[in-house]
Amino acid sequence: MGRRREKIYEELVRQCSQFDQKALLERSGITASDISKTLDMLRSNVSSELNELVREKRVIKFITRPVLYVPAELIRKQFGEVTRFAVRTPSLKELLNQKEARDGDGGKDPFSHLIGAAESLQNSVRQAKSAIMYPPRGLHTLILGATGSGKTLFAHMMYNYAKTIGRINQDAPFVDFNCADYYNNPQLLIGQLFGFVKGAFTGADHDQEGLVAKADGGILFLDEIHRLPPEGQEMIFYFMDNGRYSKLGESGNKRLSHVLIIGATTADPESALLQTFLRRVPVMINIPSFQSRSVHERIELTKFLLSREAHRTSHKFHVSADVMKALIGSVTFGNIGQLKSNVQLVCAQGFLDSMNNDYIQLDAKMLPTEMREGLHRIAHNPKMNQELNKQLPLFLMVTGKKDPLVSDVDQYEPPFDLYKMISGKFDTLTREGLSVTEIRKFIAEDIKGQVRRFYQNKARDAMNFGTNSRVLSLSKDLETICSETLGSHLSHQFVSLLTVHLSSFLEHPIRKLDCSPSVQDSLLSYEKKDYDAACAIADLLKRRLGVELPEVEIMYVAFLLNSFVDLSRQKPVGIVVAAHGEHTASSMVGVVQELMGDYPIRAVDMPLNLNFNDIFDDILKAVGSVNQGAGVLMMVDMGSLYYFEDKIAQASGVRVKAIDMVSTPMILDAVKNANYLHMDLKDIVDSLNKIRGVPAHNHQTEPHMEKAILTICTTGSGIARRIKNIVATFIRNVTDEEIMIIPISIEGLYEHARKIREKYRVVASIGAKNPKLEGVPYITLSQFVSGEGQEILQSVLTSRSLPNKNSPAHIIVKGVCEDSLQDMLMYLNPKKAVAAILAFNDAVQKALNIHFKNATQIRLIMHLAFALERDVAKSPLKYEGRITPEKRRMLTRLRPALEVIKFKLNIQMSEGETYYFIDMLADELGPSILSDQMTIS
Repeated sequence: MGRRREKIYEELVRQCSQFDQKALLERSGITASDISKTLDMLRSNVSSELNELVREKRVIKFITRPVLYVPAELIRKQFGEVTRFAVRTPSLKELLNQKEARDGDGGKDPFSHLIGAAESLQNSVRQAKSAIMYPPRGLHTLILGATGSGKTLFAHMMYNYAKTIGRINQDAPFVDFNCADYYNNPQLLIGQLFGFVKGAFTGADHDQEGLVAKADGGILFLDEIHRLPPEGQEMIFYFMDNGRYSKLGESGNKRLSHVLIIGATTADPESALLQTFLRRVPVMINIPSFQSRSVHERIELTKFLLSREAHRTSHKFHVSADVMKALIGSVTFGNIGQLKSNVQLVCAQGFLDSMNNDYIQLDAKMLPTEMREGLHRIAHNPKMNQELNKQLPLFLMVTGKKDPLVSDVDQYEPPFDLYKMISGKFDTLTREGLSVTEIRKFIAEDIKGQVRRFYQNKARDAMNFGTNSRVLSLSKDLETICSETLGSHLSHQFVSLLTVHLSSFLEHPIRKLDCSPSVQDSLLSYEKKDYDAACAIADLLKRRLGVELPEVEIMYVAFLLNSFVDLSRQKPVGIVVAAHGEHTASSMVGVVQELMGDYPIRAVDMPLNLNFNDIFDDILKAVGSVNQGAGVLMMVDMGSLYYFEDKIAQASGVRVKAIDMVSTPMILDAVKNANYLHMDLKDIVDSLNKIRGVPAHNHQTEPHMEKAILTICTTGSGIARRIKNIVATFIRNVTDEEIMIIPISIEGLYEHARKIREKYRVVASIGAKNPKLEGVPYITLSQFVSGEGQEILQSVLTSRSLPNKNSPAHIIVKGVCEDSLQDMLMYLNPKKAVAAILAFNDAVQKALNIHFKNATQIRLIMHLAFALERDVAKSPLKYEGRITPEKRRMLTRLRPALEVIKFKLNIQMSEGETYYFIDMLADELGPSILSDQMTIS
């Protein structure tokens, strides 16, 4: 019966997939007779199986004459989620009208304008609607996603939806603010957000309303919210609590404003934002990257962007499948923003080549080099290539289309009309007598430069906390001055260095070289022409910015000019950026590459569900790929990566130094120091630490003091003491040396931790909050439980030359589970049960050739412990799921492992409980775990 049903379902999908959206709306589906004729089956049998598929919610049934059927998945892809599967309406069109009425969107749901609203964005849209509709005024929301993934557009759709359903007035404001603009000036930032009164600070010669007041009754969108300093976050979350605030310079919280706050960030919120702030933001919405969207969505996004260019040119586009593949494959770090840039480049080239035709031809022959690389990437991804071949025709015709709801908020729109510019230049150069070939070549290079410069400027704007906008405005003048000393071939590259250096000076104007004037003179050697150029730069800054460079800075600029040519010939230090989050590292590296050009730098993204061991090979590959012979700088976001510096160096055979708390400005500084100043690895690390104000750490202090590890929880008892017991067990199996385990409360944590450090040599801290002890690794509770904490502890203890034993497996897992089950099990001994289940899990891993992470181990142990309790109590669960052939085969493969439990506990786990365990395996490791086993003999 199952095979017949699947055959009928496949035929239903095949026939209905031939309809486009318009045909599907007209036809609504097909009849049982249509399928019975094709498959040569009795109509009654086909009808019976189709009704079973309706009960399984895989098929939608229209109860009309004749009855019509359509696959539910096809409707979801084309029209969104449909919750009713047997409907007494005559057509799909009527069903969709009823759905719109139920949703209360009146057929005007703004989210329907987003490609993927019913697929990859479905959950995001559902969360956004819930956040807007929540009484009385909606819920504050944080939008997470990589650079260019569409966070700003999504925030605007939330605003439009709020107006559509009447949550806010039609004329309610949408106020957006980029927190990076005032990243290093908290006072000005607070003044912008909340306003200020006259005399609040130097230059405040009048009262000014803040953005909170301007957004009253509407939405305040805070882009790059992770750039808010802690004091800014505190003021925002106080405002979130009660809606009251005061202007800068006022006392008391006299003012009231009703504002819904939507934040957006590319960073991991757990590490970039205060926990007290995050607790005020109940809704977190993830926007998927371009790469994580389905092939269908990537095609639709590319077609949509092509249709906008077709609208601009008033031409149809004749696009080959290879061009579509090249555009999709060309997106690396920039997501949809990068795709827009590439689409515009290709369309501009096509427009130039087809100006006198009725339509614009886009084929593989006219692709620039970087686009051909995209085609190459697709060709080397057989699965993606196959899926694109299946969904793309050889050629498709794209007509003009513009969606004002989307286009009006597009921050990636060039401020010039590309196609008018091409036409105008073509006419001008034709009159000057140039050949068509020469004209096309000239304009193609010019247009490419225009578009590239625009997108580089967008990257600068997005990260202008790294390079001061006032300094950037002087770039041309700086290049003119420097070209006289360096020549035009090096002046542009040097100015990129100089703008970053001067921006750094403006942020830290009181910094100075840590040496005497005589030593400065001997270190900073330069010629008169270099000093004259540096003086001209100082004069420019004084005239244009009102900033006076001190003599030491002028000498330093002269030194940079003098040494730049020689330094540019040296081998650079490689850089690897590793950070937690789906695209955190890639986003930062992408911006740095846009700003600083080509350099041996690689990104390693570490999703939050992975630990160090899962990405160790990726890190080694990255280190090997950037190593130029001068060593590699590892720039990481958390101590969990920082403390594996030695392990990476040993495995890769490359000299490695690590620095934590990575940010985009820090990477810019590192590339500046390596690429332009050509510092060696040690000097780069020292320079970055100096900027951060981190003194050199003396590893040889207090050798006589007793060692200690802090365990931290909210009260100092409970969890902290339980962690203490588990850590003590772990340490006993790692070393014979005595190490104190001290549980403490987060109340007065910093002061308490400092006092303990006066008496003990603290080697690590574990728990709910970082005590911020310099040079002491902090391990979060999630890292501790996941197994990554075990790695960090071993690394810390080994690096301090302690006698290291062989560490037995499962110590932390065993301790956590025994502790959790102590008060929960009625019949079983927790220690014996956990030991038996761990042995069972080992047998399962060996039988299936898989590996359980600590988090998976813990979930399986807790599940199986309660399953065995039910078996002992003679009340096992009856399995109510569908027993497929794959599950039966898995049950057979698990029988030898189940004998381990029977031997150790004298309990035979019931078949129903075993099937639930199989479901849990599939849920933890993916459904493929079942099908994969079919090939194992």
